[in-house]
Amino acid sequence: MKAVSVAPLLLALLVSVHKTEKSFENHKEKNVSKQEALNESRLLTMQDTFSSQAEDLARRKKNEERGHQLYKMSNKILKHSKSKKEKEEAYQLLTEAADMGHLKAMEKLAAALLFGYHGPQNITAAVILYETLAEKGSHKGQTALGFMFSYGIGMEYNQAKALVYYTFGSLGGNLISQMILGYRYWVGINVPRNCEAALTNYRKVAYFIANKLEKNEEMPVEKVRLMEKSENLSSNNDFLDWDVYQYYKFLAERGDTQIQKAFYYFLKAAKAGNTHGMAFLGKMFLEGSVAVTQSNASAFKYFTMAAEKGNAVGLWGLGVLYFQGKGVPVNYTEAFKYFHIAAEKGLADAQFQLGVMYHSGSGVRKDYKLAFKYFYLASQNGQPIAVYYLAQMYAAGTGVFRSCQNAVELYRSVCELGSWSEKFLTAYFAYQDGNIDSSLIQYALLAEMGYEVAQSNSAFILESEQVKILSNDQMYPLALLLWNRAAAQGNAFARVKTGDYHFYGYGTKKDYVTAAIHYSLAVDHHIAQAMFNLAYMYEHGLGIPEDIHLAKRWYDLAAQTNPDASIPVFLARMKLEVKLLFSEMQLFKFTSSWKMSKLDTVLRPHWDLFALVVIVILLVLLIRNR
Repeated sequence: MKAVSVAPLLLALLVSVHKTEKSFENHKEKNVSKQEALNESRLLTMQDTFSSQAEDLARRKKNEERGHQLYKMSNKILKHSKSKKEKEEAYQLLTEAADMGHLKAMEKLAAALLFGYHGPQNITAAVILYETLAEKGSHKGQTALGFMFSYGIGMEYNQAKALVYYTFGSLGGNLISQMILGYRYWVGINVPRNCEAALTNYRKVAYFIANKLEKNEEMPVEKVRLMEKSENLSSNNDFLDWDVYQYYKFLAERGDTQIQKAFYYFLKAAKAGNTHGMAFLGKMFLEGSVAVTQSNASAFKYFTMAAEKGNAVGLWGLGVLYFQGKGVPVNYTEAFKYFHIAAEKGLADAQFQLGVMYHSGSGVRKDYKLAFKYFYLASQNGQPIAVYYLAQMYAAGTGVFRSCQNAVELYRSVCELGSWSEKFLTAYFAYQDGNIDSSLIQYALLAEMGYEVAQSNSAFILESEQVKILSNDQMYPLALLLWNRAAAQGNAFARVKTGDYHFYGYGTKKDYVTAAIHYSLAVDHHIAQAMFNLAYMYEHGLGIPEDIHLAKRWYDLAAQTNPDASIPVFLARMKLEVKLLFSEMQLFKFTSSWKMSKLDTVLRPHWDLFALVVIVILLVLLIRNR
């Protein structure tokens, strides 16, 4: 047997291994080369990305700066503009700033498009802007979308979505959303009634408003009822009334030069010995303005001159100076003395300051009951911050039994003094100028916040059928909703309107029973129209049992309540008497049953018309024979 040679085999194996190693090394070198190329490519891509991102960031920053500049320029022009051309220029700048993504510019432009400020309304454009803002987390955008869903303006009518957007807006700190939620929880609109939830929302808003009021940064606005067709806002003939000073203060904060005229007028009055002029000058120097440089010394001088002549505002002013240590050392004893004298003269601000001293224990023993007493007196005399303190005391049960209901009602009255109430003026002027849609949108927002006057005005505009931004089938249901909300807040006229809507089937199905209920509630407020309507329903047995005697009684009461109802009541009574006469005489008994049924069939649908024709003929004959 031949021996196998191992050497050639080993040699072949070594060659094979060598080739494999060489091939592996070559493959490895190729992979390394590829990886290096890939890494270099990735590095270049990352550098390009970072470079692009840096450029985008720089471009965005530049746009933000430019947008902010345009926004500031727009605000400056709007603040001082008087001509239509200047306002158009301002809104052109605002539009450019909004296009650059400036959030505040977008919010302001969207509001202008929605409410029709300084130009035509564009609901569609407003919706697009507000949707973009809401996506960016803008609480103003969320609140606006909630409002539009609530009325079906520019989008579907959806109360559930409205509630969601209001909730997001409230969480973002939007005061209007918080006020709307407070009202909804208070009366139970699409949420269960919850006094504590209402209290929480109203308290947040009231806290903000009270701080503004303490700084004299808010001013009450006249709320005109459109249905009363008031041509002028209420005015006070006494120029030196406290409200006049507040009005000029309001103008001063907006850069109006009339404050300077007021200052010189008060100065002239003070030199003539007028104590009101002295006191108002003291207050102007105490607070300072564009026309008057703040001066504690001058304030002390004029307050003293007024106080020496017994002027309540002058006494209060000295009390403030001593209480706050302005120009004089802090002296609570002196402050209390002056506040007390002024309070006895009925000055609300002095009564409020006494309440503050007793509440905080400043210079006197802390006494919550006395604090409550003075806050109550001040609130009854129109001091709004005193109302806030009363609400705080009711909410916490300090010096009085805790009452969620009382606290909510008081907080709410403070909230309604917010700057948004200025929309009552702009809405009224828009209505006077024939801008019905703009007026409606502004009143509708205030109505959503719970203002009863705005609810009535919105309903009044809707039923006028002059609105173009809503479809015809939306108007009467919305008007009924608003009349009903106003009625729930004690508006007797709105209660009658709600009854009318159910009686005639406007925006709802005809429902005589519900109509009778609303008229009965309005009667409690001594409304002649409600009495007349109720009498008619008793006469014909509509929704309530027929009762001729009750009908006569309500007709008579309507005439007694309002003399203007005398003629309609006279005609209705005449018709009723004719009906009674025919009924008692049994006029048709002598005819055959066939004739009676035939006549009854003919007359029954038109009995009222027949009776009125007979009455009119009798009246004409009576007048001709006189």
